[in-house]
Amino acid sequence: MVANSFVLAGDICYSTSPTQVSCTRDGYLVCIDGVSAGVFETLPDAYASLPRLDCTGQLIVPGMSDIHLHAPQYAFRGIGMDLELIDWLDSHAFPEEAHYADLAYAERAYGIFVEDLKRSATTRAVVFATLHVPATELLMDKLEQTGLITYVGKVNMDRNSPDDLRETREESARATRVWAERTAGRYARTRPIITPRFTPSVSDPLMADLAAIREEFDLPVQSHLSENLSEIDWVRELCPWSSCYADAYGHFGLLGPQTIMAHCVHSGDEEIELLRASGTYVAHCPQSNAYLASGIAPARRYLERGVNMGLGTDIAGGASLSMFRCMADAVAASKLRWRLVDQSLAPLTAQEAFWLATVGGGSFFGQVGSFAPGYELDALVLDDAGIRTPHELGIWERVERYIYLAEEGGAIARKFVAGRVVI
Repeated sequence: MVANSFVLAGDICYSTSPTQVSCTRDGYLVCIDGVSAGVFETLPDAYASLPRLDCTGQLIVPGMSDIHLHAPQYAFRGIGMDLELIDWLDSHAFPEEAHYADLAYAERAYGIFVEDLKRSATTRAVVFATLHVPATELLMDKLEQTGLITYVGKVNMDRNSPDDLRETREESARATRVWAERTAGRYARTRPIITPRFTPSVSDPLMADLAAIREEFDLPVQSHLSENLSEIDWVRELCPWSSCYADAYGHFGLLGPQTIMAHCVHSGDEEIELLRASGTYVAHCPQSNAYLASGIAPARRYLERGVNMGLGTDIAGGASLSMFRCMADAVAASKLRWRLVDQSLAPLTAQEAFWLATVGGGSFFGQVGSFAPGYELDALVLDDAGIRTPHELGIWERVERYIYLAEEGGAIARKFVAGRVVI
């Protein structure tokens, strides 16, 4: 991939740790072949000849990684938010996903999703599609054209699923292998990811098949884990041999630093240690967990124990594609957990939520989510002039305010992914 080299000039902010940010007023962010060369108060002579994009007065922050969302559910976002998880799946999610057997419908629906994702703050995403291979490849084709960097999964379901969303073990494994062969290496920015929907809908033999395909093609993995208490009880019945829900994946070699497990709302000490030791990522989805009455994930505990973690909008369990809203919800949810559930876990700060949205989730893609030298340069240029105030604010105060007020007057003026202009 040939990327651009340029300089962005403006008010720059990025995380240097989960609790600290670096802010430079009227600074210079240098991009060389799609990679950050660093942030400077004065532009070094070595970069003086590079094209300079003047973003004076605007905020420049790293792009954001949404590491858990369901593309086919985008069509009904904002509907059924008063239901709990299983009822919501049966009445809305599964019927909607069945529509993607119709490629003409998938064309319309995925067209809307991809256009909106491109305009959002998301620069990288990890996406569930459906079990339909043609529609999944259509989604991958469309995402490739946006310039975003994504993983997309053909979903696997061979038990405890609606008739029109259930494959046999053999059908599912065969279709997944063919899809992996056809899409691995086909795109510059879009990769396949192995996607067992969750243990209740994937039999042990199919899990073993998917583990073999993952190893054969060296693919990452995504699924759901400990989202809902009734779901956890169900897994105990289906996999009585497992020591915990995560072990139902780990037994087949499906945990590790290339794996994302969404939610982890009710993970116990054994499960948390299994996630930490394996390097598995937790996708924290605060809005979805609230709307579907799943609970409040112990985000602070994961940070303290060194578990890899990022944020997910979980469209359409979460109704908003905005990663700014996701950050705000992460802070709010952690406060409720602290006040109502466990006062030993301090609430997340805005700095920590910002880190999760940028470096935390970005690290699943490699050196992503920071402006430190050597990181791939994903950047958002934010115009916050429409969020009016009589106060003189510092750069971090403006970023913090943008997290909560983006929809009231904020605008994404420019967007870059690995040094390439997206908007």
